[in-house]
Parts: sequence; structure tokens; C-alpha cells
Amino acid sequence: MSQTTVEPTRSEPAGTLAKAYDPRQVEAGVYDRWDEAGYFQPRERPDREPFVIVMPPPNVTGELHIGHALFVTVEDIMIRWHRMLGDPTLWIPGADHAGIAGQWVVEKLLAQEGLTRHDLGREPFVARVWDYMDRYRGRIREQTMILGASCDWTRFAFTMDPGPSRAVRRVFKRLYDKGYIYRGERLISWCPRCHTALSDLEVVHRDDQGFLWTLAYPIAGSDEVITVATTRPETMLGDTGVAVHPDDARYQHLIGKEVRLPILDRLIPIVADAAVDQTFGSGAVKVTPAHDPNDFEIARRTGLPAINVMNTDGTMNANAGPIAGMAIAEARAAVVDRLERDGSLVRTEPHRHAVGHCQRCDTVVEPLISTQWFVRMDELARPAIAAAKDGSLQFVPEHFRSVYLNWLENIHDWTISRQLWWGHRIPVWYCQRCGETIVTDEETLAACPHCGGPVEQDPDVLDTWFSSGLWPFSTLGWPDDTPDLRRYYPSSVMETGYEILFFWVARMVFFGLEVMGELPFHTVYLHGTVRDLEGAKMSKTKGNVIDPTVVTAEYGADALRFALVTQSSPGNDLRLDIQKVEDARNFANKLWNATRFALRPIAESDIALDAEGPARPRGDLALPDRWILSRLDATIDEATRLMQQHLYGEAGKAIREFVWSELADWYIEAAKVRLRGTPEERQAVAQTLAYTLERSVRLLHPFMPFVTEALWQELPQVGESVMIAPWPEPNERDEAAETSFGALIETVRAIRNARTEATIEPGRWIAASVYPGALSPAFEASRRELAALARIADDELSILDGAPEGGKGALTAVAGNVVAILPLAGAVDLDAERERLQKELAAAMAERDRANAQLGNEKFMARAPAQVVGVQRKRLATANEQIALIEGRLAELDG
Repeated sequence: MSQTTVEPTRSEPAGTLAKAYDPRQVEAGVYDRWDEAGYFQPRERPDREPFVIVMPPPNVTGELHIGHALFVTVEDIMIRWHRMLGDPTLWIPGADHAGIAGQWVVEKLLAQEGLTRHDLGREPFVARVWDYMDRYRGRIREQTMILGASCDWTRFAFTMDPGPSRAVRRVFKRLYDKGYIYRGERLISWCPRCHTALSDLEVVHRDDQGFLWTLAYPIAGSDEVITVATTRPETMLGDTGVAVHPDDARYQHLIGKEVRLPILDRLIPIVADAAVDQTFGSGAVKVTPAHDPNDFEIARRTGLPAINVMNTDGTMNANAGPIAGMAIAEARAAVVDRLERDGSLVRTEPHRHAVGHCQRCDTVVEPLISTQWFVRMDELARPAIAAAKDGSLQFVPEHFRSVYLNWLENIHDWTISRQLWWGHRIPVWYCQRCGETIVTDEETLAACPHCGGPVEQDPDVLDTWFSSGLWPFSTLGWPDDTPDLRRYYPSSVMETGYEILFFWVARMVFFGLEVMGELPFHTVYLHGTVRDLEGAKMSKTKGNVIDPTVVTAEYGADALRFALVTQSSPGNDLRLDIQKVEDARNFANKLWNATRFALRPIAESDIALDAEGPARPRGDLALPDRWILSRLDATIDEATRLMQQHLYGEAGKAIREFVWSELADWYIEAAKVRLRGTPEERQAVAQTLAYTLERSVRLLHPFMPFVTEALWQELPQVGESVMIAPWPEPNERDEAAETSFGALIETVRAIRNARTEATIEPGRWIAASVYPGALSPAFEASRRELAALARIADDELSILDGAPEGGKGALTAVAGNVVAILPLAGAVDLDAERERLQKELAAAMAERDRANAQLGNEKFMARAPAQVVGVQRKRLATANEQIALIEGRLAELDG
């Protein structure tokens, strides 16, 4: 990295940071300062491609939940990282009108007043929903800000805003004109509670315990009967035929004859259809075209009529004869009772089977014949499939590519009309004079363009996913040719939950390809579901819901963000443990205290700056300084690589490990020795601390934006905010320093462990003879640090060459090739020391055996890279040396 000399600066005197880290104080006001400074808006650089994310718009139906906190965290990490990389970065926030869910929540509020939407009428009800949406949009924005989301609020969009609404009408007309949108009578899934059609994806199937009723239908003009089975006996009143397989010898003589339908005494034909499974049950099936999707298809092939026996509110209609007006459960009981009395019920058996439920209200869904609007999917799906197959569209994790393809390759036409009042009204008008159907992208139509007669708009609204599918370009001003659309479409990454891969992602892909002629994004990143500690899905009924604003109030947004991302990985569910949130707050506290400690020596020194901040220390550096700088370089390199692979949780863990374990626990403790030394040593330590901490704070910023901003402002730095500071770049690593100081650290650990096992008081200063072998020069250069960290009296520390020597009354600490002999006459239990060394010998032998097993594996040796084989050989050599050293020490104790 090039280094530019900047006028040296002094930081403020130590004490500007509060003694205790308080996330509420640290985070207060920071977000507003970022927003007012315009940092959330893209900083244009014509030489760089923009990085763009369109936020999955939360439903405006109440408070944000912990799942929203996860996607806000992941997306904000992406955005802040790319902003620091220097990319023009745009994150577009928004909110969704929520369709069924939006209408339902307002209907529940009306019910508390003793009213229904029908009491108000359509326009007053829609006005009431708008009022609710306007109130809660602000709350969702506020909660998103609390989490630190650095999105561009000047570009906030709502799916019902005029711009996105115009886009919806334009796309509807485009697809209608191309023949991709049509109106037809089909069997659809109907929710009696929501009073609307549902798409296949809005129906949740789960196994419910029920019954299987076997019924006997008498053959007309014969004493024979044919038996059929059903899980929904009330629908038998809508039977229009019985189907058998054309090759089923049992029924060859019956094909073309009629049966007499029990209760209604209607004659219905026996037809042949190859879809019937001869091996299941009796091999004969009742055909109810208006209430079963398989029967609907049989009817289309055989010409059977469809008779609907249900009203849209879930009651039986006049076609149901004597049970008309009954609710489904009541009708079922009545039909079974009548069949039993008439002798038509053969048997009743317990039966577990898949039952469809409304995704929104959990009501059992009823298949009904209905006239609806559909999107013809064959042509739209084809290019969306090709994009996934040719690699144009990437998936993180990769295995979701096959999931996406499997759905699109087996897709049915999409039911897009909903019998609701809240949503995008279908832009179709019917002339009351000439009967013409007019599709227009205009918001209103005063009269029929053909005859001038009065017109009436289709009462239905569009599936909410229709407007959401246009989100990547409708938020940028389409259908107008805006500067934003030209610059920021397509976006870069679509980050969302895997559960809406079909609901939303696939639809954005085929709409983007159809309307814009190119993919709406090049990468799909899918996160999992946030579950409770036991793995259960969170729900209000279970009482296990975690409110993110309650968590942030206690632990801070930084802690919640860091806990969420470091517990998650792409495509996998995570179990949120509040203890992990507390651990993350403790990590922020650790960094706070480390910075607070460093600020005093920094304030007492002249810190050289370069163009990016504190200059990298140069010259003849002490081993601890060389080590921490190299470990910083390694962490920058690893974190950058992991971020590039979308492994954000792993990157966060790597940064935490460096800051906590290496910088705070080892380097700062070692640096205290030289901070008590010469002015030159204090200056070197201060420069190293300033450089390392400032870069560390930058590395951590995308994950914990608030505390890093506070600390960056206190450290020597260049610029206005860490948010727009550059992402650190690694220098060449100092492998020799990492090896040498790493061995010293392991030696200290071994000495500490030996002291603990021998119950030597922690505060007691001891003597030691250390045998580092080839590392003697490095250990000698850092003898003060070794002595201080291991609590060895400096004048009683010997760093020696040759074979280790020690008497019976000594402890032995082994760390790799380094041996430390601790002569503690009278303080050592020889039996306990022998037992401890035996355990270490067993561990070393196990390590040797593992390495030998790998090196003796022909497949491993043939396939493993030379570097990996070298690591195993080094493991073997180190283990053999440890075995020899420990066996030698055991021999001394037994001598």
C-alpha cells in the first residue's frame, strides 16, 4: 500500500470515551447524523459499476419481527461493505401493501367496533386501510432505522404509490395484449374466511387426521353396486360421474352405464380414464369436477359437467339439495348420517391425509370452480429457466438452483385475481351498453371507447405478488425512462428468505426478463428462518416471539446484528440464543475497553498519518508489533475472501477472533511491557495500536456500525466517518513473526496450564528455563514479554539451547518444539505431574497416529495438494518431537 505523509496529529487525551460501554448512549443520534450527511445516497463514480439492493418490502401490517432484523442486518452488511469498497451503493427501502393480510388486519379492527367492511362500503373501507397503512409505514421505517439500515430514504417506495401502481397497470396490459393474461373458468383454491381465490403458493398443505368413508353407488337397472371412497363426503352431492381405468377387467362391462347417486337420486355415468389407479382402493373413483383438481381434469377429458354445491362463504348451496344452507362441518355430518341410514355407507376408517390451509388465516381451503384472471406461465417461465441453467443467475447457496428450476419446470398458470377490496384494482373495464371488455393502463376510464357507453371496472384486485414482482424496476421509475432506471437497473443481489423463492424471486426474474429484457439481479442470496432456542418457529400463539426493538433496547443494535449474522449461514435456519446477543455486547465492550486503553499512549505520542489514517509502522519493529500487523493482514485477507463468498457470518467470526483473542488478549497485554519502557518503545507501540485499532474498527464497521463509528471518531483517522472510509487492504504477511510470536504465545499457554494444574497461585512469580530450539533468538528478543505474560521473574528466566534438563521437583510445559522447565521445589506433587505428563503424552501420540493415518492413506496422498500433505508431515514431526520430550521428562521423574 502506498504511504503518503500527512501532518502528524495527536488524538484527544484519554478519557473522552466513557469508562463503561453503554450501547444506548453510543447509538443515540448516530443514525440521524449519517442520514443528514447524505451518506445513505450513492456517491457516484463513473468508473465503477454500482452495487444495488432493493429491500424486500415488509408488509405494513404491524411491527417488524426478528426475521426482518436478520435480512436488514445481512443486507446492511453488504451495503456498508460495498460502500467502503468505493462502489456507488444504493439500497432502496420500501413497504408492501400486503393484500389479503392488509385487508384482514383492518377487518379485525373493524370487528372490534362491531362493523364489517360491507357496513362501510368499498371506498370508505379502502380509505380506512390507507389510514392504517400511513400510520404503520412510519413505525416500520423507525424500526428499520433502529437496526442501523443505511438505505436511501429519499427513494422509499410503497407498492400502492402512484408510480408502482402505474407500472402494475402497464405490465398487466402488456401481458394481456400478448395473450399471456386471460380470464377463464378454472378450479381454484378458495378461502371461505378471506373470501378470495388463492394461488397454489398461498395454500399450505399439512397432514391432518380425518376419516376415509367408503360409499356404495348402485348401478342403474342392476343389483350391482360400485364402491368409491372419499375424505369429503359432503362433496358427493356434486358428483357427475364415476371413473374407472379403461384396462380394468373388473369394470369393463360397466363402462358407459350409469349409477344412481345416493341422497339426490341423480343418474351419473361410469366413464373410463387412464389416470385412475387400478391398484388403489376399489379401483373406481367418484368424479366431483367442481371440487377436486384431479376430478376437474378427468371431467375435461371425458366431457362430464361440473356442479358446484358450495357457496363462497363455505356453506352448501341449492345444488346440495336437503343440506343446502349448512356449513361444511354440519353438512358432512348430515351426509354421513343419511348415507348410513340409507345403507350406502360401507365403512368409515381413520385416515391421515394432506389438507390445504390458507397461508394467511389457516382456514381449510376449498377447491371451487370460479371465473378468475390467470397469467399463462409457459412463455414467461422459459427464459427464467434458461437464466438459471446457463449460470446467468447465481444462487447462494447453490443447491437452491435445483429447487427454483423444479418449481418453474412444473409451474401451473398463475391465478392473479383476488376477491378483495384492498390492493391494485384489475385494470379491466366492462361496457354496460355494448358488452366490450376494455383493458387500459390508465387509472380511470370515463366511458367505453367503442360506443361511449357507461363502463364498470372489474371488482377484483391483483395478487400482491404481481406488484412485488415488478419491484426491481418499478422502484426506479419505470415505465418512465428515468436516470435511476438507466443507472441502477439491474440491481446486484436479491437477498431474501428461502421461503419466498417462488412467491417473489422467480416472479421478479420472469417479469424482469419479459419487461426489461434482462435479469433484475445477478445473484440470489437466501437466508433461513430465525427460530427459538429449541428450534421451534416463532409465533404469538407459542409465546416465543422475540421483538427486535426490545432486544436492541437492552443490548444495542450492534449486539443483535452481530449475534444474528454470526449464528447464521446462507440458506440455513438459525436458533437465536439471547446469550449470544449478550456475548456480542460483551465483544463490543471488549473492543471499547481496548480502545480506551490505547487512547492514552496514542495521545502521548505523535501518530503519523497517511492518506487512509494512521500510517503503518515501518523500520526495525519489535516481534510483537510485527506479529500483530501480520495477523491483521491475515484477518483482512480472510474477511475479504469470506465476504466475497457471501459468508458474512464467518467473516464476522474471523474479525471477532482477531480483535478479542489476538489484539486485546495478547498484543495489548504484551505491549504493556514496552509502554513502561523507553520513549522510542512507547512511540512504536502507540503507532502500532493506532494503526491496528483503526483498521480493525473499519473491518468491523459493516457488522457493528454504531460502536465502530464512536471509536473511529476517537482514534487518529482521516475523513468524516468510518462509514465512508475505505475497506482495509492487506499487506504482505510476516510469516516468520507469526511463527515466532505464535510459538511464544503457545509456550505461555502451556506454562499457564501447568501452573493451574499444579495449583500454583496466579499471582506468584516463578522461575523458568525455556528451550526454544531454533527460535531462541526470537524468544530472547521478547524475553520481557514472555516473562510478563507467564509471570516469570525476569532475573529467573533462562532461555537455553540444547536438551531440556530438570529435576524431580519441576513442572514441564511443552508447546510444539518448545519446552519450559519450571523448578518449583517443594511445590510440585510428583504423582500429579507424572499423571499430567502422561495425559499430554497420550494426546501427542493420538496426534501422531492421526497424521500417520492420513499419510498412509493412498487416496489422500494421491489427491491432496502438496501443501496439505506438507501440513500433515509437519504435524507428524511435531508430534514425534513432543513425544520424545515428554518421554524424556517422564524418565527424569522416574530416575
